[in-house]
Amino acid sequence: MLNYIWLGLIFLGLAAALSTDLQDKATNKYQSGNPIPITFHADSSIDYSQAFDTKVTIDKKNLYKYYQIKSENDLTLSAKVSINGNKSEASFFAIIEKTAPDIFQKMAKVSGKENDLTGTIKLSSMSDLSFIQGTIVFEEVSFLSLKEVTNSALSYAETAVNIALGLIGVMALWLGVMKIAEEAGLITYIARALKPITKFLFPEVPSEHPAMGAMIMNISANFLGLGNAATPFGLKAMEELDKLNPNKGTATNAMCTFLAVNTAGMTLIPATAIAIRASAGSSEPAVIIGTALFGSTCATITGITVAKIMEKFPIRFSEFGKWLNESKKFLISLFAIGLVVAIILLTGLGNSISSFFNFINPELIKNIIQVVSIIAIPFLITVFIGFGAYKKVKVYETFVEGAKEGFNVAIRIIPYLVAMLMAIGIFRTGGAMDWLIYLLKPLTNFIGMPAEALPMALMRPLSGSGSLGIMAEIISVHGPDSFIGILVSTFFGSTETTFYVLAVYFGSVGIKRIRHAVVAGIMADIVGILAAVFIVTLLFG
Repeated sequence: MLNYIWLGLIFLGLAAALSTDLQDKATNKYQSGNPIPITFHADSSIDYSQAFDTKVTIDKKNLYKYYQIKSENDLTLSAKVSINGNKSEASFFAIIEKTAPDIFQKMAKVSGKENDLTGTIKLSSMSDLSFIQGTIVFEEVSFLSLKEVTNSALSYAETAVNIALGLIGVMALWLGVMKIAEEAGLITYIARALKPITKFLFPEVPSEHPAMGAMIMNISANFLGLGNAATPFGLKAMEELDKLNPNKGTATNAMCTFLAVNTAGMTLIPATAIAIRASAGSSEPAVIIGTALFGSTCATITGITVAKIMEKFPIRFSEFGKWLNESKKFLISLFAIGLVVAIILLTGLGNSISSFFNFINPELIKNIIQVVSIIAIPFLITVFIGFGAYKKVKVYETFVEGAKEGFNVAIRIIPYLVAMLMAIGIFRTGGAMDWLIYLLKPLTNFIGMPAEALPMALMRPLSGSGSLGIMAEIISVHGPDSFIGILVSTFFGSTETTFYVLAVYFGSVGIKRIRHAVVAGIMADIVGILAAVFIVTLLFG
């Protein structure tokens, strides 16, 4: 399935970019070859045989006539102009600032990463040397979207390598520390304590197997928001799970369930979203703790449920009754959880929960987050290494042995990460995301999701940095304490970057057949988003 998803992302991105370019070409959106009236000023003492700095102006009427830009002011560009000997023509060069209209910023990128725009000026009047009139023909702009797709693919590939290389040190550290805890037996003790839960989630994994300890540490780190520790533990867990895998290259039930829990992104304190809200001036940045926990809990339950149901299929009809009987405890538990949540919300307890989180002092939450962030990692390192020393483990040699594994894993995921991020870059930059937003608008309007929040909902499973940027932009426009500001913050805390997790974790052990992992992950994302819309509308709508 991952093959089809990967091809789909690339194909849709390229198709969207090509169609956009053909439409722009047909309508001549960038006015290639058309002379645009301009004026610029020059000092009478200027030597016209050399290039000089000036201000080139396109008046607001022509801005609207040629580029459909409504503006109360004329557009003025700081440029370098060079007039030829007979004073009939001049060359134009300008660095386009970020304050310029979007269309000019796009035109400036046509030649590469430099934000420069060139053109040729035909001079019509130089009677007054301080006020020169003429027309300008900007450089040819064609297939701009495809060029942006190319740049994006290269940029995302570079980003993927940087991410993987950046993981080397973190992987070496945590897998070295975990190796000590494993040799000392600490992981076994933790696994035994959580055996009732892990036996349900991963029945085919022995409770004292190293994979179980790594999965527990990964899930715990994610829940506490310790992303730097969660990824190395997760990659270690996949490596250990693959040792139990009888069919190499095919995901096991335990792998799919583990990925479903990870892509659901259940987090106690969504520290990143709270920090963005605080920096934007929110009076209650921590108010999303309850809403995000509700959304991510619903996403986690959904991911586990879908994984547990789909791992039994395909199933013969004659065996369906047997499966139903074996799964009755699970289905009854699921129904009970849903009933409890419904009662809490429908009886008004949801508003009480909201009031509780509103009552919390934002400064207190901020201080708690800072303290947890500061002491959590040193605490884990001290406990793991200290326990190893107490058990007379050769801590240094054991740490180095585990660190070597971390280096190898980080290097091994590079091709998979490059492939996935490149496809996401093409899909996003090509404009396929806009197509998807357009198609889903009727559905989002029906469920009460504001159209402004839809890009965040769609970007979150694809890119962490992309969704973070969209969230920050939406909050800056609508305000952190607005309904939309709270909603997108809850989206960020209720879901995870599904395709990134799939690429990194499965890529680390060479899994090609991912079975139902992507379905469980996407279903978790969808339910997480719907749950976020529901709870935020109920409490703040």
